[in-house]
Amino acid sequence: MPTKTQPHKLIDLLKSRTPTKLPSYEWQESALKIIKELNVPNFKRSAVFKVCRDKHKQLVEQCLNDTKELCQTGEKWKYFFKIVGK
Repeated sequence: MPTKTQPHKLIDLLKSRTPTKLPSYEWQESALKIIKELNVPNFKRSAVFKVCRDKHKQLVEQCLNDTKELCQTGEKWKYFFKIVGK
């Protein structure tokens, strides 16, 4: 038979859980995906968000695919920015 303290523990667990904030816009999701896949350093992450916000989604995806395909060694994020800049 459940005691009175058991439901309180469940409630405490639910209250202590911090909800994760989901991206508000689609371009934010794209930026997070690029940051993860290309291992973009912290000081360049804002630039990825700016590219995803300002450029067309298809262009950004094409540049990401080209980067993964063509840059086998080295820092992929630098190659990504070179392609986007052209």
